[in-house]
Amino acid sequence: MIKAFASGNGQLDAIAETGSADALRNAVWIDLRNATPDEIGLVQQATGLNVPSEADVSEIETSSRLATRGGALYLSMSLIQFADTGARGVSAGFVLSPDRLITVRFAPSRIFETYAEHLPRGSASSEGSAHIFVGLMEAIVDRQADVLEQVRADLDTISQQIFAMGTNLKGGRKAEDATLRRTLGQLGHIGHLISHVRETQVGAARIVPYVEARAADWLPKALTPRLVTLRQDIASVSDFDTHLNDKLQFLLDATLGFINIAQNNVMKVMAIASVVGIPPVLIAGIYGMNFKNIPEYDWAWGYAWGWGLIILTTLIPLGVFRWRKWI
Repeated sequence: MIKAFASGNGQLDAIAETGSADALRNAVWIDLRNATPDEIGLVQQATGLNVPSEADVSEIETSSRLATRGGALYLSMSLIQFADTGARGVSAGFVLSPDRLITVRFAPSRIFETYAEHLPRGSASSEGSAHIFVGLMEAIVDRQADVLEQVRADLDTISQQIFAMGTNLKGGRKAEDATLRRTLGQLGHIGHLISHVRETQVGAARIVPYVEARAADWLPKALTPRLVTLRQDIASVSDFDTHLNDKLQFLLDATLGFINIAQNNVMKVMAIASVVGIPPVLIAGIYGMNFKNIPEYDWAWGYAWGWGLIILTTLIPLGVFRWRKWI
C-alpha cells in the first residue's frame, strides 16, 4: 500500500493516484505499508532511492540501522504495535533525503496513520522531508510517553492491590492466591511493554544525533530548536522508563514476597500439625500393641484414660505454641 504527499497550494496534499512513477516523483513523503514488489519497484523508479526490505530494517546492529548511501540516510528503529494478544515489536524504516522522505512499514501504526491524517490540514509547503521526519519522530516519542503514563497508572493500581493484602484478608487464601497469580501476569505484561518502549527509545536516541551530524549541510536551520527539544524529550522519557522499570522490579519482589509468606504459612501449619500429632500417635501406638501385661487394659476407666492422655498430649504442644506466640 502506497500513500504519498506532495507540496502544493501552501500545504501538503495527499496524492490521490499513486499508481504511476510520474505522480510519485513530486511526492515529498511516500509511506509504504506492506508494499508489494511492484509497488517497491515503482517507488524506486520514481525516486532513485533503494527501499529497504523487512529483513533490512529488522537488523539490530547500529551500522545496519544507521547508514548513508548516495546522499540519503537509511534509518530503522523498532516500534510498538498493540493487538488483541498484547504489544509486540515491529520494525520501521526511514529513507531521508533533501527532497523526500520514504517510510517503510510492515504493520499498521496509529502514529503514522494519525500523522498522515493531520498533514493536509495546514502544513506549510516550505516544510519538506526533514520537517516531516522530525514531526514523525516527535509523534513517536510522544506516543511512547503516553504509553508510559498509562503504565504508571497501572503500576499504581497494582501497588495498592498488593499492599492491601497485608491488611485485608477478605476472601481467604484462595482469593489471595488468585490475586497473586493475576498480579504476576499483569506485571509480566507491563514488563514486556516497558521493554518495547525502551527499545524504541534507544532507536530514537541513536537516530536523532545521527541525522543532525550527517544531514548538517542540508538540514533546515529552523529545525535545530525542535531537534534539541526532541533530544531532551527522548532523554526524559528514557529516564522515566528506567524509573518505571525499577518500580516494576520492586512490585515484582513484593509479590514474590507475599507468595513466600503464603507458602511459609502453609509449611507452618503442616509443621504444627506434625508436632502436635506426634504424642497422640505415640500413645495410641503404645496402647495398640495388645500385650497381655499392659495393666491399663484391666482398668474400669482404661479407655477414658487413654483418650484423656491423647487429648492432654495434644493440648500441651498447642498451649506452648500459643504461649510463645508462634500461632
